Amino acid sequence: MDPLLEFVLKGLIIVACGVAALLANPVIRRFLRKIEPPAPKDGTLVLDPNKTLPGGRWIGLLERAGTYACLVAGFPAGLAFIIAIKGLGRYPELRSQVNPRVGELFIIGTFASLLWAAVFAGIAYWAVRAW
Repeated sequence: MDPLLEFVLKGLIIVACGVAALLANPVIRRFLRKIEPPAPKDGTLVLDPNKTLPGGRWIGLLERAGTYACLVAGFPAGLAFIIAIKGLGRYPELRSQVNPRVGELFIIGTFASLLWAAVFAGIAYWAVRAW
């Protein structure tokens, strides 16, 4: 196979898996809704994305991009930085929550998001190396 074509195809695999890694917001939200306790009679949810932890969609997107990039680049230690930055950045908001369940959902959502990105990084890594 032509080396240039092989390079382009491997690049397409990495980009396609990277895009798939970023598209997890609907999946993560659905997962969190399934494990969230039923809403009380007043209709308020424990994890209202716009009120409880605003900016979560963008933070999750950047978290998955960083996770994917670190793993594909062969720098898994970068995950420690990603988790530390996310945890320290959200710490004041998590401490001020009345419901401790918000912290649990934050941790579950973070792990689900990291795992999603790691799966696609693994697929990209395997597909490029199997060539």
